[in-house]
Amino acid sequence: MATLLVVVLAGCDATSASPHGEGDTASIDLSDAKLLDDPKAYEGPTHAGLAEASIDPIADHPAQALPVTVTDAQGTKVKVTDTSRILALDLYGTLSQTVFNLGLGDYVVGRDISTQFEEARDLPLVTENGHELVAEKILELNPSLIITDSTLGPWDVILQMRDAGIPVVVTDSTRSMDNLASLTEEVAAALGVPEEGTELGERIQAEADAKIAEIAAIAPQNLTDKLRMVFLYVRGQSGIYYMFGEGSGADSLITALGGYDVAGEIDWSGMKPVTDEGIISAQPDLILMMTKGLESVDGVDGLLDRLPALQQTPAGQKRRIVDMSDTAILSYGPRTAEVLNALAVAIYAPDSAIADARTDDVEVDLEPGEAAK
Repeated sequence: MATLLVVVLAGCDATSASPHGEGDTASIDLSDAKLLDDPKAYEGPTHAGLAEASIDPIADHPAQALPVTVTDAQGTKVKVTDTSRILALDLYGTLSQTVFNLGLGDYVVGRDISTQFEEARDLPLVTENGHELVAEKILELNPSLIITDSTLGPWDVILQMRDAGIPVVVTDSTRSMDNLASLTEEVAAALGVPEEGTELGERIQAEADAKIAEIAAIAPQNLTDKLRMVFLYVRGQSGIYYMFGEGSGADSLITALGGYDVAGEIDWSGMKPVTDEGIISAQPDLILMMTKGLESVDGVDGLLDRLPALQQTPAGQKRRIVDMSDTAILSYGPRTAEVLNALAVAIYAPDSAIADARTDDVEVDLEPGEAAK
């Protein structure tokens, strides 16, 4: 399948402190990092740290061509006449970051739990229990436009907003390296700033491409030398252990990081529960995870206890786990180059990795599901 579609199960308290440290720190640039001689030989886990997101608008309050009629990702024609009160809502906070980077952040009146950057942090939440949309909270803000995707629910809330006469534009839910620019352009089109959307999309893509090229230059070139990587999604408290495969977004990330995506080799598509056979067949050298997922099993020791098959793989034997903030690692948006840089440092120069500056990381809970109709 072309993309993994998800529905939200539950969330967590967004104010819990990160165990990886605090303070004004950021991941060192890959060009300044001390690279490993042999990435496969390294032992031990590494946290891929990110500084707080910084907004760099492509323009300052760009002129908008309104009204505009757009056909959204679900084929619905939506007429937008007023963008003075915007809600941009999705699982990773990517859509709100995009609106702010288009220079229209002053018009945003609320946020989802994953939108944590400074410029938006004081905005009222329209989600509760983590990522659950609350109709009453949305209606209280009297939005003139909602931009969202199918990663937040319940979907009945979105339908209720449409019934209330609020224009709702549903963007592509795919998160990968392949639609960085087009997703940005979808948001910009709904806001009546298509030229700025093209410019911002090109900037995001160019930054990501430059970082991918930089990583390719330092990653092992021979196929046999590349790190065999898998992405595990874990929620220990719920007994959820999935391995992400082709079409999940994790495959695109692994390729960009210069790794060998084992999921393709073992024909693992989408997102499936981990099996002993699957993980042993994969024989990963390195495992990518969300930070809260690793915490949910009490760290690497707990992960190895709960998935003992990992101990029969190089990654398990060397405890080679790289984790990153739940809301960042698969977000694919304005911060893509930063995410790639931080992960590459953690993988190829782990002794240079710096603790995450954020103290309010949000848990992202996923389950395979169908797109809301």
